[in-house]
Amino acid sequence: MGNVFCLFCGCIGQSHVGVVEKWGRFDKLAQPGLNFFNPFAGEFIAGLLSTRINSLDVKIETKTKDNVFVQMICSIQYRVIKENADDAFYELQNPKEQIQAYVFDVVRAQVPRMTLDELFEQKGDVAKAVLEELEKVMGEYGYNIEHILMVDIIPDPSVRTAMNEINAAQRMQLASVYKGEAEKILLVKRAEAEAESKYLGGVGVARQRQAITDGLRENILNFSHKVEGTSAKEVMDLIMITQYFDTIKDLGNSSKNTTVFLPHGPGHVRDISDQIRNGLMEAESGRVNGV
Repeated sequence: MGNVFCLFCGCIGQSHVGVVEKWGRFDKLAQPGLNFFNPFAGEFIAGLLSTRINSLDVKIETKTKDNVFVQMICSIQYRVIKENADDAFYELQNPKEQIQAYVFDVVRAQVPRMTLDELFEQKGDVAKAVLEELEKVMGEYGYNIEHILMVDIIPDPSVRTAMNEINAAQRMQLASVYKGEAEKILLVKRAEAEAESKYLGGVGVARQRQAITDGLRENILNFSHKVEGTSAKEVMDLIMITQYFDTIKDLGNSSKNTTVFLPHGPGHVRDISDQIRNGLMEAESGRVNGV
């Protein structure tokens, strides 16, 4: 049920308070519920005030210490104090304009002392300063300030673009550092793996050659003992001829090989063995002479 009035009585709704005048002067406050008036004594309802919380959004444009223009949106929540409703009714013609003027004054006194970064970090301090000033001033007029929120801080569009570019550049720089470190680690690990692979490959080749040498020595000794009148040189030539034909066979069976020019006569194998033997002998002779 809303506010209903007649000549001698009136019903004031919840969250409202009535201002009663007598012969044009303030007499009392009418609380929610049924109230009686004596019009013959000059009593009547001069007006009603809502005691609900009201919200006012104020947009302020100001400049920071580092000469950046910003727009700030401040949300003020206020209400009429029931006990001082007569002050709110008689003292202020337009409370919203009064609140807005004090918000402008406090914000424009606080923000120019801060840089843009400090303003984002300390916007709560600005809201606290506005709240303290409004509570002190508006309390005298019968209003209580419930909350003040700095809803948004909007820098100039060009400044926002520059800030985004700086942030993006910093992130790109950090990403480059991480990428460089990752590539460095990858190269180190690849080099370590390659060194380990070469080391193991060398060990394998050495073992392979050792096994071949041991096998050749054993074959030469066995052949010399079983076939009388043969020398180690002849047995070596025979083994090299056998390996020569095995190599030709492997080249012919492989589908990935192209044309290969090799001496095809068996007599060339003897020339190769002679060259190897002569080279070893020259090396041995040089070593002895050097000593």
